[in-house]
Amino acid sequence: MKTLGITLFVLGSLFFATPVVEWIGPKEHDFGDLKQGVPVNYVFKFKNVSDKPFVIDNIRTTCGCTAADWSELVVESNATDEIKITYDSRKTGYFRKKIKVFFSEQRKGETLYIEGYVLDPEGE
Repeated sequence: MKTLGITLFVLGSLFFATPVVEWIGPKEHDFGDLKQGVPVNYVFKFKNVSDKPFVIDNIRTTCGCTAADWSELVVESNATDEIKITYDSRKTGYFRKKIKVFFSEQRKGETLYIEGYVLDPEGE
């Protein structure tokens, strides 16, 4: 019974851990209508709300058309930083892309989204 209690405590702390970041602005961005073949950028900004410095360990995107650029420097407590996302609008039509951000002091990744509609140059 004691082992079960410890296991539940550990699992609970993993799932209900306090986030280390606060996003400055929305966690989703809608580009609206885009021209095909013209890359677009958006910058997501965040603040370190923990009492410890951290780094961005990794950022995963759902496809090769979405790229992330971030600083590898330490983000001190109460400091702000940003993540630049670039979407390459090769394919026409609607898109919605998920971006997963992993911080060194937070086990669970943060999820961001970008979306928009790439216009067909023939149909403009």
